[in-house]
Amino acid sequence: MREMKVCNPAELQTGRFKMPTHDISIVREVDGVRQLQTANWWLLQDATAEGFKPSRYTSFNSRFDKLNQKGSASYLPYRHSRCVVVARGFGETQKQQGKSRYFDFIAQDCAIAFAGLFRQWQHPHTGTLMTSCSIITLPPEPNLQPYHSKASPMILPNDNQSLAAWLSPTNQSVSNFDSWLQPNLRHSFVGQEITKPSEPMPLGSPFQLGDTQIPSQSHQQGRLF
Repeated sequence: MREMKVCNPAELQTGRFKMPTHDISIVREVDGVRQLQTANWWLLQDATAEGFKPSRYTSFNSRFDKLNQKGSASYLPYRHSRCVVVARGFGETQKQQGKSRYFDFIAQDCAIAFAGLFRQWQHPHTGTLMTSCSIITLPPEPNLQPYHSKASPMILPNDNQSLAAWLSPTNQSVSNFDSWLQPNLRHSFVGQEITKPSEPMPLGSPFQLGDTQIPSQSHQQGRLF
């Protein structure tokens, strides 16, 4: 968390197995200060009698090709409420011949800064506030494609200037982010096939994904840890 320079690092939510609809930690900027906040990993929410639940519309990811489409769920958040989802690694699922295979990837240098969007909701009856989020996905990254053929997560540059531009709620010059909307792992990763995400046992030997900067449909499923 040192790279993020948040004011409340002790509030980071950690866990080996974070799936869509789970609560996760995001980094956002409030009054010029970066802070951790808990958010539900599903951008669109519906009000219930006493709170909120994830909408029936899938929204744990926000596709890159919808970011500049007026009326899309991600159009306004991309301009006004960007965040960072911090993780040490992530998991992907790939279907082959009708069977699901599961892979974990651990960054070898520093925390991963996933490009996220968030929304804040106020319950119409109770006044309760809650925050939701999504992770932006890009076309498949060539090195990652054998393990997830449909998309790759958007990973931000880890320097302070880039993070400041991304997190600033007053920065609406989103065209400056166009060069980041190309698949780029930005880290060296060690990958491992596992039996299943909830009870991971290694299958075979670990493998290396290289530091790639190779630019090149929807995301099946993902998880964070």
